[in-house]
Amino acid sequence: MCGKGTERALSHPGVLCLASIALLSAIASGCSAPPTSPKAADHVDLVTIAVAPETMRRVQAWDGVVEATNQATMSAQTAGRVLELPYDVDDYVEAGSVVVRFSNVEQQAGQHRAQAQVASAQATFDEAQANYTRIAEIYERKLVAKSQLDQATAARDSARGALQSAQASLRAVSQQLDYTVVRAPYSGIVIKRFVQVGESVQPGQPLIAGLSLDELRVNVQVPQGAVDAIRRYHSAEVMLDVDGVRRIAATKLTIFPYADPDTHTFSVRLDLPLQETGLYPGMTVKADFAVGEEQRLMIPYSALVQRSEFSGVYVVAGNQASLRQLRLGHRVGDRIEVLSGLIAGDRIASDPNAATLTLTHIN
Repeated sequence: MCGKGTERALSHPGVLCLASIALLSAIASGCSAPPTSPKAADHVDLVTIAVAPETMRRVQAWDGVVEATNQATMSAQTAGRVLELPYDVDDYVEAGSVVVRFSNVEQQAGQHRAQAQVASAQATFDEAQANYTRIAEIYERKLVAKSQLDQATAARDSARGALQSAQASLRAVSQQLDYTVVRAPYSGIVIKRFVQVGESVQPGQPLIAGLSLDELRVNVQVPQGAVDAIRRYHSAEVMLDVDGVRRIAATKLTIFPYADPDTHTFSVRLDLPLQETGLYPGMTVKADFAVGEEQRLMIPYSALVQRSEFSGVYVVAGNQASLRQLRLGHRVGDRIEVLSGLIAGDRIASDPNAATLTLTHIN
């Protein structure tokens, strides 16, 4: 009988220490008396938690799509032939790196022509300025007529205008030369190439598309009936995993002021913080929006006893602890909602392993 009772005690989870003590007692007594049921409640101090309703936000969840805040398709701003494409799809590109390089023979020729025009206009202006200065000095001595001074002034102003026009043309053709080198506006990855090396391109033709993974946002379509509550509470979280344990709060909500006429839904953008989230553009996620407040029973997740499909807690009454099955709701961080099985005022053991030692019978 002693050996049989010991076998049952060892098979019960969480009571290995008590079984060992019972075994030693039985050996010391020569199995002359049956082992007594442990009264752990008499010498094990349990830390209990009083269950009480808490004011929690009431949420509604909708599916959203992750997208990059910074994404662009770069197009040609000058004509030329593609000479270099240093990056391919999925390559990471640093901000300012060259992503496309064109031939620039025509642009360089135009720049040289414009530089020559600027030099000619500068010489003409210098001569007109010097002539105006001489005429003005002579006019001060009353040795020339006012008409000659007016002619010198007009020639100087005309030469200045021609110089400014030539300088503007030089800036324009220099800009065209700069357009033959396309640089990344921000760090990111290449998602598509529209041209290949050797192709001729014209202004406006798409070249390469990319996006940045540093700043992400979630675009959610919400029904028109929920928009007023979303505007009022202006709070949302994005779930990073299926069970909603890992969440991230949106740093900014942008609610579009118009609905889609076909679906009658409003677009809501959730800006995400600059941190590693494991999300990538194109993924679908669940977004929880605060739409009200409600009273809910919340308990620490660490107080749960989970055995396969069973979930429960040890309810403590006096010096007795009994295991009670629960129906659970949503988990929020390290706490979980209790839908049924507990009422306000119940006390539960915070450590289910310690509570196991308080059971008066070992089955």
